[in-house]
Amino acid sequence: MSFWTHLDTLVSEHRIIIDRPKGTSHPGYPDSIYPYDYGYLENTTGGDGHGIDIWRGSQPTERVQAIICTIDLQKANNEIKIIIGCTPEEINNIHSYHCTFDQQGLLIRRT
Repeated sequence: MSFWTHLDTLVSEHRIIIDRPKGTSHPGYPDSIYPYDYGYLENTTGGDGHGIDIWRGSQPTERVQAIICTIDLQKANNEIKIIIGCTPEEINNIHSYHCTFDQQGLLIRRT
């Protein structure tokens, strides 16, 4: 199986929990508004010790389209963000969201 197939399997086998809906504020940074639904995969563990993060856009697909690898200097951590159901513009907006302040993200699109 490929990397992307493994990610698809992970997404299909774990319930997506959207705990930060589009338009809500980040709990630690009230001026930071989520541009799309943001949550995590239930019963998984990401780089911060919590569930693996996931972005969901306006499209109905559950196929993984891209990931963003982030480095956060303030938190001194790195994480992976899975992206599903997004238009190309939404993917670019999510990438921009992760390239601010003390955080930088590397966007890797599925080919």
